[in-house]
Amino acid sequence: MTANKNPRVGFIGLGMMGHGMARNLLAKGFPVSFVAHRNRANLQDLLDAGASEQPSRAAVAVASDVVIICVTGSPQVEEIVYGSEGLLAAAAKGLTVIDTSTAEPASTARIRADFAARGVAFIDAPLARTPKEAEEGRLNTMVGAEPADFERVRPVLAAFCENIFHVGPPGHGHVLKLINNMLAMTTAAAIAEAVATAAKSGLSLQKLFDVISAGGVNSGIFQMMLGKTLQGDLTGLKFAIGNAQKDLRYYTHLTEMLPTTSFVAEAAHQSFVQAGNLGLGDKFIASLLEAQEKLNNVQIIPR
Repeated sequence: MTANKNPRVGFIGLGMMGHGMARNLLAKGFPVSFVAHRNRANLQDLLDAGASEQPSRAAVAVASDVVIICVTGSPQVEEIVYGSEGLLAAAAKGLTVIDTSTAEPASTARIRADFAARGVAFIDAPLARTPKEAEEGRLNTMVGAEPADFERVRPVLAAFCENIFHVGPPGHGHVLKLINNMLAMTTAAAIAEAVATAAKSGLSLQKLFDVISAGGVNSGIFQMMLGKTLQGDLTGLKFAIGNAQKDLRYYTHLTEMLPTTSFVAEAAHQSFVQAGNLGLGDKFIASLLEAQEKLNNVQIIPR
């Protein structure tokens, strides 16, 4: 621990979300170290604010009391944990590792057990909201952890989160995040299909937007999907189609393992697979509307 009693925080994954999280940790007085990946474009302001760069993930583990992982999904987390100069081999007893990714619960359980054998707590704390809220320190997180572990990491999470939910024992954070994203992405897929039907019929999309916005079908996802799109801006929901496809795959895999039925999620997953196959995987969720344009030979987005 440091002189100011704040734990030393290591950070792995300074992408669209991670940069704002690390910046807020520094602003709240947490010593932060990180390991860079390929993109160095967003690192200088963190270094200027006092962050230190480490040569490897193992070095981050040695230099930290808490390590935060913020990457895409389970393959990336497993590489960080088990790969060359990974966290597991370097982790000392008493370290806490917080995984803020959206990951497969089965993978999370295996990693948690392997860390526990070394006296390390592995906490799942996936995130909600967008890079904008990450920069503002206003993310939401859903934490799966034992009560004592949750209380220990709460001050760290509070540096970049507005709402912190302890949702249950270890693993429940990742389960809840998959359910949350299933609801969001099935809604987005349904909106895209409905808007395509409206456009093909000749219905005014502005009138559609006005009526839905005033009624019970309105939602944050609807506003992010269609609000800016009517002005030709597809950035209303800054989450990639490829990442949504991955999250729905994780969700449907979870339902197979339980097992529970998942007709709606499977259909939504295929909508995202289809959009990816049309070359839209790196675009944001509103580009599901671009997929519908191609599939239905209709114009939706003003150009």
